[in-house]
Amino acid sequence: MVLAHNLALASNWIQADMVEASEFPHLANKYQVYGVPRTVINEVIHLEGAYPEDMLLTELMQVMDEEVVSHL
Repeated sequence: MVLAHNLALASNWIQADMVEASEFPHLANKYQVYGVPRTVINEVIHLEGAYPEDMLLTELMQVMDEEVVSHL
């Protein structure tokens, strides 16, 4: 996912990894990959399919807000 990698380049708070499911079946099983792309954000949110940029950013902000709140 190009957007995730662009966000990771722009921010030290974001890390993006891309994995070929057929080469790493243990990861495909762990993250229940049945279709691609499958985006996993902090092990909390799992998104199936290509998401528009604004929707992905909304999901990302929800996770970040939860993390910030949990540390207060």
